[in-house]
Amino acid sequence: MPEILPDAPAAPRRPVRAIAAAIGFVALLGVGGWWAGRDLTAAAQPTRAPLGGARLFDQVVAAIARKYVDSIPPDSIFAKSVSGMLNELDDPFTSFLPEDRVRRLSEQMNGTFSGVGLQIDIRDGWPIVIEPLVGGPSERAGILAGDRIVLIGKESTKDLDREEVFKRLRGQTGTSVTFTVEREGQRQAFTLTRDKVHLRAVQRVALLPNGVGYVDVNVFNAFTATELSAAVDSLVKMGTRSMVMDLRGNPGGLLEQGVAVAELFLDRGQSIVQLRGRAGTPPQTFTDSVPQRWPTLPLAVLLDRASASASEIVAGALQDHDRAIVLGVTSFGKGSAQNVYPLSNGGALRLTIARWYTPVGRTINRPPERPADDTEGDEADDVTLPDTVKPRFRTDAGRTVFGGGGITPDVVVGDSMTPQPVQALARAMGKNLGAYRDAISKLAQQQKRNMKSPGDPVTRDMLDALFDDLTRRKVAPPRSVFDAAGPWIARSLGYEMVRVAFGSDAEFLRRTQDDATLQRAAQVLQGARTPRDVFGNLEKRAVTTVPATP
Repeated sequence: MPEILPDAPAAPRRPVRAIAAAIGFVALLGVGGWWAGRDLTAAAQPTRAPLGGARLFDQVVAAIARKYVDSIPPDSIFAKSVSGMLNELDDPFTSFLPEDRVRRLSEQMNGTFSGVGLQIDIRDGWPIVIEPLVGGPSERAGILAGDRIVLIGKESTKDLDREEVFKRLRGQTGTSVTFTVEREGQRQAFTLTRDKVHLRAVQRVALLPNGVGYVDVNVFNAFTATELSAAVDSLVKMGTRSMVMDLRGNPGGLLEQGVAVAELFLDRGQSIVQLRGRAGTPPQTFTDSVPQRWPTLPLAVLLDRASASASEIVAGALQDHDRAIVLGVTSFGKGSAQNVYPLSNGGALRLTIARWYTPVGRTINRPPERPADDTEGDEADDVTLPDTVKPRFRTDAGRTVFGGGGITPDVVVGDSMTPQPVQALARAMGKNLGAYRDAISKLAQQQKRNMKSPGDPVTRDMLDALFDDLTRRKVAPPRSVFDAAGPWIARSLGYEMVRVAFGSDAEFLRRTQDDATLQRAAQVLQGARTPRDVFGNLEKRAVTTVPATP
């Protein structure tokens, strides 16, 4: 007889037999469909025989194609099978690439595409020009940052997403496209001939105060080493006495370009990276084969959580050989290499074929999390260790560097976590973050005529106007949350205002004033005459932390 729980109302008595029947119904509910459809006659049983992998796969596919409750096209079954098989490898970097992704990947790695050369974003439902690409048809025609593209041909662009806009603007070299932009309330139509547009791997080259050269390397495509070499040569001619190579946000790319970039700064015979494939295959070691170009130039490398792959190969090699000091936060931790194999349907298979190691033998792979009792696989690659117990290695000069997930900087600058007030603002905005960006863009456009110099401050009145606009849009966060994040909001608004009024170069210079990592790198480089001098101001084995400031 069932118990009555204390303080609970008494339930009507039910016969034991009824309760047992109910339990049996629930227990069999999950398998009832299988029993209902199963033919138990001996004639229906297949002859039991060992199944090879291909035969097993064919039988399962045939059963799904003929019997599954929902009709699934055979091509779709095979596509799902491929996805499931690759997913079971538990490797986020092995995947099937559809034809359109293969095309985009090819454009990224080759560094060229055919179109009008625009960087755009969607603001208030309209495509807005972020920046015309240098040397592209749009820059030559006078398209400006902040221009709103309102028509492509005779079709409105309202509510088109970025991909749809790109499809309409891109096309075969030599063909033309007409689009209309709105600028300060006036509309102007442009008819441009599509051309090959070069995607620069080195986005920014600048000479900062105190003779510090700066290069921003944003991807490792087919032209990275060539562009970087030309950029450093230009900085040397301008009188640079030290250099910062910014790899923050660089997701990597071609391994051979990572090797080529490292060669620019290392001596002949120094190792760069070693690839280790499956058991039984010999490792492949890449070694510098040419003298370095600028042997006396002090060098700092900047990393963040989005620096990955070839970025980490370069940073690891320069750190191991004491050629550069690394600043920022620990990098992504992608210590594997992939090949892309074309497939007959126009897609491709991206497959991990090796893990790579730095010159002193570090693996920096950040492994996927595994259950605590799962001991299968390579323990060295599958266990994530806290910083305090990461494996330690010695550089050429005897400095301590760490293995484990990602490249650990010599100087830790800032916090890898988003500041709490900014997190609170993001949570409060939720799905309305796009409206927040739209409001900042609108206010920047309104302030364009009032800007007298790139250093103009963001005033309290401007922040109030931004909050009022968010209120009119019915997406305003609590005022206390907005005010707490005020310093970061003012910074973002200031960058947008300067970019719209004075261009991306002026925006970059304004950003450098707030960039704690870059400012710390400039301090470390100050007074250094040789690469080894850079380490002179740091205590051996010390890691310095500089907090981020609003």
